[in-house]
Amino acid sequence: MIKKSFELKNFNQNFNILLFYGKNEGAKKEEIFKIISSNKSKTVTNYDEKQILENSENFYQNIFSGSLFDNEKIIIINRATDKLLHFIDEIVKKNVTDIILILNSEILEKKSKLRSLFEKEKKLVCVAFYPDNPETLSRITQKFLREIKVTVSQSNINLLINRCNGDRGILRNELKKIKYFASGNRKITTENILKLTNLIENFSISELIDYCLVKNKKKTINILNENNFSDEDCILIIRVFLNKLKRILKLAQEYENNNDLDKTLSTAKPPIFWKDKDITKLQIKKWKPNQINSLIFELSEIELQIKRSYVNSINIISNFILEKATSEVSNNF
Repeated sequence: MIKKSFELKNFNQNFNILLFYGKNEGAKKEEIFKIISSNKSKTVTNYDEKQILENSENFYQNIFSGSLFDNEKIIIINRATDKLLHFIDEIVKKNVTDIILILNSEILEKKSKLRSLFEKEKKLVCVAFYPDNPETLSRITQKFLREIKVTVSQSNINLLINRCNGDRGILRNELKKIKYFASGNRKITTENILKLTNLIENFSISELIDYCLVKNKKKTINILNENNFSDEDCILIIRVFLNKLKRILKLAQEYENNNDLDKTLSTAKPPIFWKDKDITKLQIKKWKPNQINSLIFELSEIELQIKRSYVNSINIISNFILEKATSEVSNNF
């Protein structure tokens, strides 16, 4: 059945399987947090759709098996698509009642079979999360600024809102930057806003790619799940990924020539910052030059594909990153 987000305040335990879809990741995360907060006795497990498709047995075991000490669960599936349809059918048929299952999806078209099932089935709840309008975002901003006692002009509030693509999650991240910056400085200028909200390096994206390249599956999945990456972020993710690959390629080629990893890093140009040396070593050990070249080619093809159509682009790049973080690479160093 179709519900509005404000109707979830009266969350009924009889409706324990929910589909949240739409571009407003911030609003979805707020509602998920409310559900978790009102069910503190339940354990929370996060999945990515790809994990379920690759290991359905583990997923079913988590859904259908209970224990004496852990029989109440909240299970969240991120980047859910129509590929999960038969899993949901199976869960509905077995009438599972001791879990809350939340599917978090990007935009789902009207023809989506998953969306259609949740809209028509009386046991299921379907909620669309559309972009926040400027008035809602302005109220959130003004309330936050009052609480931290910082003055920002209405024109600068509007500037902040325009940079958030109708997503309160992005807005809250930007407001946190202002809070940290404003310590001891109670007035924020336009110049401050521009500098704070237009940082060149996206540390979440950089970390995501670093952990992908060292094949740390757990960290990679955590970063994907905890960040509000949108379709618009995909090109930035690809550009950062390609830049890192080109640098690692140069280092890997140098390492093949001198067989001295420490020398390769110490003579690198531009220099590698000390805190990045350990993870860079792991990346060089994980990937040979020919494998990096193949990765660059694959990523360039994905970039072309995404530029032709942004539909499901975040799913495409997320699946690519997860695949590379979990694939086996045979290096004999």
